[in-house]
Formats: sequence, C-alpha cells, structure tokens
Amino acid sequence: MDSIAIQKENNSGGPKKASFGKKLSRQWQLVLMSVPMICYVLLFNYGPMWGWITAFQDYKPKLGISGSKFVGWKNFIWLFKRADFLQSIRNTLGMSVINLVFGTVTAILLAILLNEVRHTGFKRFVQTITYLPHFLSMVIVVGMAQNVFASNGPINQMLLNLKLIKEPIFFLGEGSMFWWLVGVINVWKEVGWNTIIYIAAMTAIDPTLYEAAVIDGAGRFNRIRYVTLPGIKSTFVILLIMNIGRLMEAGFELQYLLSSPLTIDWAQTIDIFVLKYGISKQQYGVATAAGMFKSIVAIILLFGANTIAKKLDESTLI
Repeated sequence: MDSIAIQKENNSGGPKKASFGKKLSRQWQLVLMSVPMICYVLLFNYGPMWGWITAFQDYKPKLGISGSKFVGWKNFIWLFKRADFLQSIRNTLGMSVINLVFGTVTAILLAILLNEVRHTGFKRFVQTITYLPHFLSMVIVVGMAQNVFASNGPINQMLLNLKLIKEPIFFLGEGSMFWWLVGVINVWKEVGWNTIIYIAAMTAIDPTLYEAAVIDGAGRFNRIRYVTLPGIKSTFVILLIMNIGRLMEAGFELQYLLSSPLTIDWAQTIDIFVLKYGISKQQYGVATAAGMFKSIVAIILLFGANTIAKKLDESTLI
C-alpha cells in the first residue's frame, strides 16, 4: 500500500505546494503581529512621500500643494547649476567613503582582537568603554573634539613635545583636514557599537573549526585568516551592502556643529544644503528636489551593490 501511495505521488508530480493565501491563513498570528509595524511604516515612511510633489512645484505654503505652480524639472536643473550643491555632493560622498572604510576596518579589527582575548573580565571592560561613546550626544562629542583638537589642545601639545611639528596645527580651521577629522570622530564614537554584530557573528563559528586548525598546526594569525574571517564573510557583505546604500548619508549634526566659515566649503553635506534652502531661504521646492535626489541615488546604490553581490555568488540583502 505504501509503495502504491508513493507511486501515485510521483505520478502526480509530488505534493502540491501550499498557495500564498493558505500560508498566510496558517500563520495568521504572525500576520496579526506584523500589522502595527506595517501601518507604522506606511504612515511615517511612505505617507510623507506625497510631499515629493513639491520638488516639481514653485511651492508656496499659503497656496499649498494643490495651489502651487507646477514647474516640472526646473528645480532639479537649478540644483545642478549650483556650485554649492555639487560641492555638497562631493563632501557627502567623500566623508561617507571615509566613514565606511575607517568604520568597517576598525570594527572588524577590534572584534577580532576581542574574540582572541580569553580573559572575560578584560574583554567586557574593553567592550563597555568602546561602545559607551555611542550614547553620547553629538553636542557633547563636538565640544570634546573642539577641546582636543584646539591649537593649545592635547593633540598639538603632544606633537610639539615629540618635536614632530614646530608650531600648532589649526585642525578646526583647515578645510582639507575636515573630512579626516569627521572620520576620526565617527570611529571613536561608533567603533564599539559597530563591533557588536561582528562579535556576534564570530561566536556563531563552529569551535571545532578552530580545533581542527590547531591540530593542522595553524598559528593564531592563520586561524584568524582561514577560520575567523571566512566565518564573518556573509555578515560583512550584508553590512557592506547596507552601508553602500547609506553613502548619501554622511551625517548632519557633526558637520553642522563642527563647521565654521573657514571650513564650510568642505563641511556642507546635502542635508545641510536642504536645511539651508528649505528653512533659512524658504525655497521648499529646491530643498525637496535635493532630498529626493539623495534618496533616489541611495536606492540605486543599494540595489546596485546587492546585484553585484548576487552575481559574485555572495550573501545578499534582497
């Protein structure tokens, strides 16, 4: 009888897959739990996209969206003729790439170092002091940075004492140093927080792989190279795809608070440009067009990075 049933199942092409509707009905509890989050995303993430219409209008608050004049691509054409907007794109991408490279490399290095530490108390202590700056207000962080990098601050004093420089360096007033200054501050503030996910990925690596590597005579560096790094490869690729999608998000608070008239040409990001023209100059259509451009480029970067990862047969986000 069993052989007859199996033969019938094979002749009919195997068991039929449940339809999408049946799967949802079987998991109605999970669907019900997801409804509040779906409503939240639709309301606060997709609902405001209605305001993108103002990017194609000469928007006047008194007239509203329905009463404002439609100008087509005029706001976008105006944007790309502005030197300060093109400058803000350059600054945004420059600081984003520095943050991405420095942030990723330092997070992986710290995670590997902590993974190799066997003293639990010391490991927890280092983790705590490295991720605590993540919770500091950016106002506090900028205040500390201004004191540290001041002309009479500890950095300049140390360089002078070591005879590496003859006179103090004006870190906060040199435009060419601004991007690197932002990169250093972001690493200090976020390296501990970014390390957490890599440490979690390392704890999921099968311990028998390390044991086999030791039996084969692999030293510590070879174990890191052939076991640890391949073990976190999928996590690295997923995070890299997500971070590439955020390349148009260099930041706002740090650049806005740390900049000065001497460094504004290097500090102004797209977000600061939007604030400047949207709030200060009340050119709402132009500001919306700039924000829309940033979002579209971010989507293209995200899907582009995901497609490349898929073609390379790596882990993908989508």
